[in-house]
Amino acid sequence: MSTPSKSVVAFVCGVSLVALTSCGSTTPSAGTAPGAGSGTPTSTAGAIMIHGFAFTTPPSVHPGAQVSVDNMDGVAHTVTDDKGSAFNSPAPPGNSSFMAPSTAGSYPFHCNIHPEMHGTLVVR
Repeated sequence: MSTPSKSVVAFVCGVSLVALTSCGSTTPSAGTAPGAGSGTPTSTAGAIMIHGFAFTTPPSVHPGAQVSVDNMDGVAHTVTDDKGSAFNSPAPPGNSSFMAPSTAGSYPFHCNIHPEMHGTLVVR
């Protein structure tokens, strides 16, 4: 009977590990003091994840922050502001980045190559 229980525990641990590692890091960014900004969901930098032809965005980023783009799809995408003036960044497979707008606000965006892909970058 202990074998099925160990298998279940191993499966749950594996799923938990995958969920935790795909949610991002809580380690402060370089140049950020530990505990700085505690209690706020914003960060000086953020990552937009692309996986399964869908965007996942950080809760928010600071104006002018470097925004990394992690494209795990293996095909090219873009991260393009819907108005076309705040940012228009190529997102080849792998990692790339762009600068967040310098003005706070919500910036809906899409992929020019795959118009069904949408997200919103919040700058505050």
